[in-house]
Amino acid sequence: MNVLEVTSPADAREFLDMAVRLYQEEENWIRPIDADIEGLFDPNVNKLFRKGAKAKRWLLLDDGGKTIGRIAAFTNPKWKDKQPTGGMGFFECENNQEAAFKLFDTAKAWLGEQGMEAMDGPVNFGERDKWWGLLVEGFTPPNYNMPWNFPYYQAFFEEYGFQVYFKQYTYMRSVKGVDFDPKFYKRAAITLDDPDYEYRYLKGKELYKKFPEYFVEVYNKAWAKHMGKTMALKEAQLMLKKLKPVIDEKLIYFGFYKGAPVSFFISIPELNQLFKYVGGNMNWLGKAKFLYHKVFNPPNKMLGLVFGVVPEHQGKGVESAMVKNFNDMSSQKSFPYETIEMNWIGDFSPKMMRVCEQLYAKIYKTHHTYRYLFDREKPFERHKIFE
Repeated sequence: MNVLEVTSPADAREFLDMAVRLYQEEENWIRPIDADIEGLFDPNVNKLFRKGAKAKRWLLLDDGGKTIGRIAAFTNPKWKDKQPTGGMGFFECENNQEAAFKLFDTAKAWLGEQGMEAMDGPVNFGERDKWWGLLVEGFTPPNYNMPWNFPYYQAFFEEYGFQVYFKQYTYMRSVKGVDFDPKFYKRAAITLDDPDYEYRYLKGKELYKKFPEYFVEVYNKAWAKHMGKTMALKEAQLMLKKLKPVIDEKLIYFGFYKGAPVSFFISIPELNQLFKYVGGNMNWLGKAKFLYHKVFNPPNKMLGLVFGVVPEHQGKGVESAMVKNFNDMSSQKSFPYETIEMNWIGDFSPKMMRVCEQLYAKIYKTHHTYRYLFDREKPFERHKIFE
């Protein structure tokens, strides 16, 4: 077997194509959009390179020259831990443990050269909301920008010596005919009966003019502490621009107190129900297929991106009131979605897990984020729990 570093456009093309061949008989796998992956490794696209991040990709060829595996490794100066920790991801491999271990060894050796003392994987060369974790339960079609992999990958990681750093749970529930616990309705009534509170989705001009401002105000109070950074207004404007082609305004839901935003529940149509038709390429033909199915075969599943309440309004029934109002709307026959899956929640966030459980959502998929310590004598610690 021979390890080949990705250094040319042809190598980069093979990095994408080998996964297509590997999964060609697997009906649950949905081909990612090529540009979504390729852009991560392009210094002109991924701003992490300008902040000192580094990345390498490799292909693994058998003795006959056939590609049987791939892997990427990266360092990110934003990742701060007790020991310098790098990442490995975009791992794909035939069912061959020797090949898998050779790929892991390659990533480990390069990360060691960069001064790393551990590697997390499989993870993304970017934010945690994309390409993060190894699927170990719930081998149903993946949500957009989430990984799908063969079940045998788990044994590769664990037999090599990776340990579970945290588990990622994707919750799912129906949006039709849901009957909540009486305690839920009692909590919701606290603010529903208060005229200072209002819950609604953003319509028309308000969505495109005010969403970034509203989102940043709630996000920076509700989530910045857990995510380790605040969000700038410009970032929220860019996020809205990217979402604009697929936004359903009824899924952009906010709670207000005396006119000021205090909560949000942001969802989008599940895009992989459309991208599965485009063959990984959003050229003119891919865009035409996307638009055709968006109109004539639209998604019946939502993907919940983020849910949050500012601290001073937590514990006052805001969460329940917002969900009840949204559920009243989504239960109508005209509402096109049948189910919702929430963007993954780590087991290090029991509070958010409880929120999902209170919404009668159940764990539908489980991913593992693993960590491998280069010093095998060093004690292993799991991810810190946030209460």
